Amino acid sequence: MDTRTTLADWQSPRPATAAPTQAAAPRLSQPLHRWDAYDAYLFDIDGTLLRCKDRIHFASFAEAFQAVTGERSSLDGITLHGNTDTAILQQMLRRHAIATSEAQHLIPQILDAMQRIVFARKHALVAQPTPGAFSALQSLQSRGKLLGVATGNVESIGWLKLEVCGQRDYFQFGAFCDVQPQRAAILAHGAAQARALAGSQASICVIGDTPADITAARANSLPVLAVATGVYAQEHLRQHAPEHLAASLQECLAAASAADAAQK
Repeated sequence: MDTRTTLADWQSPRPATAAPTQAAAPRLSQPLHRWDAYDAYLFDIDGTLLRCKDRIHFASFAEAFQAVTGERSSLDGITLHGNTDTAILQQMLRRHAIATSEAQHLIPQILDAMQRIVFARKHALVAQPTPGAFSALQSLQSRGKLLGVATGNVESIGWLKLEVCGQRDYFQFGAFCDVQPQRAAILAHGAAQARALAGSQASICVIGDTPADITAARANSLPVLAVATGVYAQEHLRQHAPEHLAASLQECLAAASAADAAQK
């Protein structure tokens, strides 16, 4: 590269370029210590309550897909975090140019095959709780809050993960991708169950770890607590303007405790 300075460079200095301005991060509409003020809660599972250290569920997609369709496939290039099992399969089928009408027939078969694969290997499942998950569930349960899950997992696999992690008994109901493939519809189903159990005027909070959880909650006019215990950093989640935001459920508990102590 020629780095010599020419006369033109001296005679016609380039105008200074202003540094790009960064948009201010959206402000949260609710203080964190008020996260436990709702009547009912809809928890996401993966990344929010627990992390699976095995790859059994992940591997079951390609294995079940091949068992049912005879085609080899993979999850390469498909966004998994915040997605649903059914929507992931829809994307896999589209890659193979399988017609929508046929895909609707194949998806239940593939989901059934996935469940058989996962349950055959359930002894090898390793599900670890996220920081503060157990304490948060215990705190909410002790205060009479209604707890449910709303997740992109197929139902039997979602409950199995919670059972392996020791969290299953905290929850009274759940909404899964078996009934609705899209996350917003899953949350709508979960909210309907919550109101059936807690009353039509019950306040409901969604707790999740992805932008998809925030978007789905907003589509249902539900407040959301976003926790950065999945793959998305806290500042990334902040850009989607959740009502509450925390590094973890442990931070939520600490904020509530600090607020209680300050009032004494």
